[in-house]
Amino acid sequence: MRFRQIEVFHAIYTIGSISGAARALHVSQPALSKVLQHTEQRLGIALFRRVRGRLVPTDEAHALAIEAAEVFRRLTSLQKAAGKLRFLTDGHIRLAVVPSLGLAVAPLAIARFRMQHPQVTFEVQTLHHDDLFRALYERSCDIAIGYDAPPHPRLQRRTLVDGELEVMFREQDMPEVGERVALQALQDRDLIGMTTGGPLGDLFNRELQRLEVRVREVVSNQTFYIAAGLTRCGAGLSIVDEFTARAIGGNGLASRPLTPALGFKVQCMFLEDRPPSRLTEGFLAQLVTALGERGAPAIG
Repeated sequence: MRFRQIEVFHAIYTIGSISGAARALHVSQPALSKVLQHTEQRLGIALFRRVRGRLVPTDEAHALAIEAAEVFRRLTSLQKAAGKLRFLTDGHIRLAVVPSLGLAVAPLAIARFRMQHPQVTFEVQTLHHDDLFRALYERSCDIAIGYDAPPHPRLQRRTLVDGELEVMFREQDMPEVGERVALQALQDRDLIGMTTGGPLGDLFNRELQRLEVRVREVVSNQTFYIAAGLTRCGAGLSIVDEFTARAIGGNGLASRPLTPALGFKVQCMFLEDRPPSRLTEGFLAQLVTALGERGAPAIG
């Protein structure tokens, strides 16, 4: 099938009529019917039948439609990629971040950076750690921001700031809390689990095992702001990064760092052969500022 034949078939299949497809493709109805007839002759099968005045796809058409949809999905992706090329002269940053930093820190840094550089455009993905590395290798992002990235021969890492894990709780559930919470105080408490929480989940679970602290994992979860949301609803305590705690805390929801302190590094990752551009370096400086702020930062 030629592309024009695929286009005509896809239009008729999705719209459900030759007249509607002709209007969508801005061609005459007889011309469209001729292309469909020629397509069916070349394939040696009927793609549509008339049933009570309606155009009904055959089983062969349903099978072909799956492949045609994939062609058009790839075409749409190609068109988007081509459309982005015109932004390269002004600047375009493709950023991947872990969900907890995509909640407040990254949006704040992007908004501030675009106030200074309104010509710059962004493409942002929120991905878990394994997918961050894949996005870099597949070159669907320029830089990735995550926590404690493992070493890799093709990967360069740069520490932006240090952070800590915190326990998040409803104030009514821990009324006598101090400046820090001992990990042993979590003994036998209901906890939103971090069994698939990436490097920070591994860090927390190793410390639980080292100190022989047992908790009741009432919900298994891999996203910090979902864990915080569950805590707000009374499902149990949660362990989150300090940036999630900063973004979600308040209105009866509080957090404290742990004793012993469970520290981690917020890191920028990029491929060895694709270091950040000068434009991206400027954005990273803005991101570091947003990461270091406490309280409720302002955009202006």
